[in-house]
Amino acid sequence: MTDSAMEINGLVKHFPTFTLGPLSLTVPRGAIYGFIGPNGAGKTTTVDLIMGMGREDGGTIRVLGLDHRRNEAAMKAQVGYVSPELSFNAWGRVKRVIGFYRGFFPDWDDAYCTELLTRLKLGWEDRIATLSFGARTKLSLVIALAHRPRLLLLDEPLSGLDALAKHEVFSELLSAVQDEERTVFISSHNLDDIERFTDHLGMIRNGQMLLEGPTADLVERFRMADCALNGAPFPAFGGAYVQSRDGGRIRVLIDTQRRPLDSLGEYGIRVLAESPVTLEELFVGVMKED
Repeated sequence: MTDSAMEINGLVKHFPTFTLGPLSLTVPRGAIYGFIGPNGAGKTTTVDLIMGMGREDGGTIRVLGLDHRRNEAAMKAQVGYVSPELSFNAWGRVKRVIGFYRGFFPDWDDAYCTELLTRLKLGWEDRIATLSFGARTKLSLVIALAHRPRLLLLDEPLSGLDALAKHEVFSELLSAVQDEERTVFISSHNLDDIERFTDHLGMIRNGQMLLEGPTADLVERFRMADCALNGAPFPAFGGAYVQSRDGGRIRVLIDTQRRPLDSLGEYGIRVLAESPVTLEELFVGVMKED
């Protein structure tokens, strides 16, 4: 059994005005993996390709040890999928939606499904047309969880939810992943929720992976530094993200794994002050292009 729940290698998808990749990422088995980036970065495109919606132009995707195309049916039987794009209007009522999806999953747990509906305050007879956006998201979550999948694939599951609905959804997700064999891949731009919920991160911009690794390790290795240039221009090197300039002063986000702070002196740069960063500061810092 592989230690990875999902492996993407060299994934490429071309569009007229955007190219995803080459993108590679690894989701450890039992991890809660946050896939973050600004709108338009390629998050939903990646999730769509994992689920077989569209065809990649290059690269490979393996989910739970299975090729996502050659073993599509076996893979999808073990994956729970939530997306704000899912629409259930055609079925009219909650009971008909659930009856439809239930037929695709031999491991569907009727008792667990009923329990989830009760906890998330959904009724069998509820009309889809009258459900709020948050209630529809909860229904997606019920369908995703009721067959007890080994991988939960969540694309912006908290988008548009109020604070109470977010709390209810998070409670169910945390309950569902108590089994260390169950893995969660959550694509989102909501950094507060990602920082509290995930233990691994992949950070994407313009279709390219910028950073990937354990959440705490990624945040820990970065520092925000205020520096004096002493008349010299700031050199261009990897691991440094310029945030602002003011004459001979500069604020820069430094990846200390790639560029130790004490090495800046070699370039005539004096560090005046440095501080740790939050995930939000890290995200904004690496997305900013000076």
